[in-house]
Amino acid sequence: MQIHTHSPFNLNNDIAYQEWRKIKLANANTNHHLPIITIKKTPPHFYQVSNNNQSLNSQHCSTTQTRLKNDIAIYPENLTDTHFDEIFPINDILSECHKNNYCFYKVADSHHLSTETTKRLIHKLAHACGIRKLDSNICADKDSLTSIYKKNEKNDREYIPYTNKKLSWHTDGYYNPHNKTIYSMLLHCHKPAEHGGESAFVDHELVYILLRDKNPDWIKALSTSKAMTIPANILNNKVIRKEQTGPVFSMTPQGRLHMRYSARTKNIIWQQDKDIQAAKDYIKHLLDTGSPNGLVINRKLKSGEGIITRNILHCRKAFEDDVSHTDHRLFFRGRFYDELPATIKAV
Repeated sequence: MQIHTHSPFNLNNDIAYQEWRKIKLANANTNHHLPIITIKKTPPHFYQVSNNNQSLNSQHCSTTQTRLKNDIAIYPENLTDTHFDEIFPINDILSECHKNNYCFYKVADSHHLSTETTKRLIHKLAHACGIRKLDSNICADKDSLTSIYKKNEKNDREYIPYTNKKLSWHTDGYYNPHNKTIYSMLLHCHKPAEHGGESAFVDHELVYILLRDKNPDWIKALSTSKAMTIPANILNNKVIRKEQTGPVFSMTPQGRLHMRYSARTKNIIWQQDKDIQAAKDYIKHLLDTGSPNGLVINRKLKSGEGIITRNILHCRKAFEDDVSHTDHRLFFRGRFYDELPATIKAV
């Protein structure tokens, strides 16, 4: 991978690396200190965004709220980017992502939002954060977000995310071609599982630090162009996706670290190199044991909660839904070709 001389990811620049490492570890979150940004203003509310005498639509008015003369009702489907910047704490979200590559958020009073309104809100949130180029994969919905739930139908190819089985550690789009690299990912909980389904997350830059401190040659090996291969996806003798070979570690256009990884043992080929094999085993050890303490962030997302990330490592435990309920576990996922902005927006 092409790395600038002054980059902390340049193996020949230990001074820059040590300075970056110190700041990174100082900012790292733990399960005991996990910021979550609250999006407080969800419909039906009124916001003072206009000084004209535009009348209010009475059918949207809440009897528990004061009807202000110069206010207009703002709903997710009507939000412009300007409105969203005014209403939601985008800078707080981007600041967390800048430090730790992810940010947890929750939408207050989200229980009254329909699936359609929730998805529109997710689109607007992503747009306001600067990520807009969605990866419309083969399992995505018409709006390019993906509804993740347990599908009952059986076919020749079972995709684990759409079952209630455990989902192993991975970054999204590890099987994508280079020109469709997933730099950002959003995961939103509309309805959690009755039992299980907890998620776990790891900032890939922390894994990089642990690997580099252990053996810098492992970083060099994992950065080679043939480090990891995903075989072609073939269904009914038709090639759905071609074989993809590439590095584990690479650089983003912003000069940040990107990780391409899957802990799967099937349908994945690691290059037969002693450093790559040793590094692969060490990554598995780190993720499976959660060592050192605080590396893995565990969270069972509740309704209205979500995470925006720079496509960090994540996994999911198996789950079971209550068969007596009609509403079962439902998550919405967005995969984006854009990077989250390198700096927060000017205010």
